[in-house]
Amino acid sequence: MAERVKTYLLELCCVFTFVSVVGAIVNIICGTQTNNLNVLVMFATCAIATFVLFLHRLFDNVSPLVMIIVQYLVACALVGLMLWIVSTVVSPITPRGWFEFYRSFTIPYIFLAGFYYYRVFSETKKQDKLIREIQEKKK
Repeated sequence: MAERVKTYLLELCCVFTFVSVVGAIVNIICGTQTNNLNVLVMFATCAIATFVLFLHRLFDNVSPLVMIIVQYLVACALVGLMLWIVSTVVSPITPRGWFEFYRSFTIPYIFLAGFYYYRVFSETKKQDKLIREIQEKKK
């Protein structure tokens, strides 16, 4: 369990660093600035998305496409809940703000989830190849 927590935290740090750097580059190019609340929301969003992706083992009995869609929908629901809490505490989010946030959540999520699933499936292929080699040696 401790190993899974360490792996999750490492993944979260890598994802947040990547998203922060890309966000900083976009802010420089567009001439905009960010505030502390945006950084905290970005961190919470990264934590939610990384956690949901980390649960892929729960979906081993379904097809990969269904797993990806269900995980995206769960991530969207959790992010929506987090945004609702933020909007009640800080300031209300306009309908356009909800749309913009989900758009800015979906684009990096697709790229990072694609990279994550590529790593998971390539690791699975390596393990499968190793199991086959062991089975062939036993024969």
